Amino acid sequence: MTAHVDQFARRMLPARELWPELSVGEMRYPDRLNCAAELLDAMVVQGGGDRVALRFPGGTWTYRELLEHSNRIAHVVTRDLGLVPGNRVLLRGPNNPMMAACWFAVLKAGGIVVCTMPLLRARELAYLIEKAQIGLALCDTRVVAELEQAAASAPMLRRIVEFGTDAAGSLDALTRSRPGSFTNVATAADDVALIAFTSGTTGQAKGTMHFHRDVLAICDLFPRHVLRPSRDDVFCGSPPLAFTFGLGGLLLFPMRVGASTLLLEQATPPQLLQGIQDFRATVCFTAPTAYRAMAATASGFDLSSLKKCVSAGEHLPAATFEKWRAATGLRIIDGIGSTEMLHIFISAAGDDIRAGSTGRAVPGYRARVIDADGIEVPPGTIGHLAVQGPTGCRYLDDAERQRAYVQNGWNLPGDSYRMDEEGYFWYQARTDDLIVSSGYKISGPEVENALLDHPSVSECGVVGVPDEERGCIVKAFVVLRPGIAATEEMTKVLQDFVKLQIAPYKYPRSIEFVSALPRTETGKLQRFRLREAPTSQGAGRGR
Repeated sequence: MTAHVDQFARRMLPARELWPELSVGEMRYPDRLNCAAELLDAMVVQGGGDRVALRFPGGTWTYRELLEHSNRIAHVVTRDLGLVPGNRVLLRGPNNPMMAACWFAVLKAGGIVVCTMPLLRARELAYLIEKAQIGLALCDTRVVAELEQAAASAPMLRRIVEFGTDAAGSLDALTRSRPGSFTNVATAADDVALIAFTSGTTGQAKGTMHFHRDVLAICDLFPRHVLRPSRDDVFCGSPPLAFTFGLGGLLLFPMRVGASTLLLEQATPPQLLQGIQDFRATVCFTAPTAYRAMAATASGFDLSSLKKCVSAGEHLPAATFEKWRAATGLRIIDGIGSTEMLHIFISAAGDDIRAGSTGRAVPGYRARVIDADGIEVPPGTIGHLAVQGPTGCRYLDDAERQRAYVQNGWNLPGDSYRMDEEGYFWYQARTDDLIVSSGYKISGPEVENALLDHPSVSECGVVGVPDEERGCIVKAFVVLRPGIAATEEMTKVLQDFVKLQIAPYKYPRSIEFVSALPRTETGKLQRFRLREAPTSQGAGRGR
């Protein structure tokens, strides 16, 4: 049934016996399905073409305008750039209308979207390009430099086309002469639509593969049963479209119901508050850290339009929940999702909310708490979270990680939970070494690898330590080479160096210089001892 001429993605799927059990439930989708057509074209066909789809500082695009932009880009990538169904296309840029149009265009043309954050550096981009065998990239001209550096070491990437510029050969220039209509590729429901990368504990990004039907499934579960938006809603938020949390909350979910979304290229807490006020936003998606920060200054803004707030990316502390409710009168809809599962699978809204609890399994999903042997434990017992539903983990060419994440047909996101008698899930901790800071998931080993590239560093170990503002921060324990002084200036030098090697949000905000690292007899770093270590006078706090 596949429409993909380039079948790389299908070949890179894990063996079928390694997939989680997928439960379709109430959802039935046709065998032939292009999710871009269902989310965009259908709204225009149904008479909603003049409704506002995208809002942004300086203007708006209607559904018809977004459709025409996407169709023109689809013509360019197929006729001018040679894309065939199944090719992977890297998208790079901030949250703006062109990123949204490119996302739909690639899928309409039968391609596979690989959306990346503008914060990623050349070494990270090069890995993604090689892992997903990407030959074409569409990139905002303002962030093209790192991608060009990546291409130098990843020759698989043969073509970078910039947008946001009128230069000859740019996407903007090429689309001007292309028609506003396009015949969508009739992809199969189980053709791969997107490869979303996430960082794991080993320091290397993991590609998660999701089908066209998966994209619609997440639109038809959490929004329908928990969020319950209407076509008059205005969505807004801070997560990049490269995060599946942001992709769903800021693009897919509003499109599914004919609502509009506010795309902000910069969405710090003050900017997000200003955006809510200026654009009369009604639904907000952001991380707990941002809600905590916004609560402190919320009284200075008119937030009367805001009706629903969604939190994910990290645990929502009860104190943050209460602080936001005191500031706005609104209860935050908490949720847990994962890139492997595509979006939120446990949540609660309205009167079902219990402060401090993540919620209950979203209808369409099943969740339970299990022990180390995979046996479900009684209510009140702490164990490993296990989930099943219509979406699930399928790693790109990584059988070892697939076997670790999917066991006995269940997805294991790597969180410790307890479930009470009413079916509410209460977060306890991460079960791996992933650091979650301000909603960003950061791999300690990846930061270690960046630090070790500096000539002054002999050894290092990176862990997450509690922080009142961010929930957790990245802390590095560094052994310097002989003759290098452990000074505050060296702390700044190393922090700035890491920011240039990997995405800046991953840099160690605290660095402690030590004479040696705790290791086992076999030489393995004992990170648990670093987490337990008291702060010494050799620690330096970053900016």
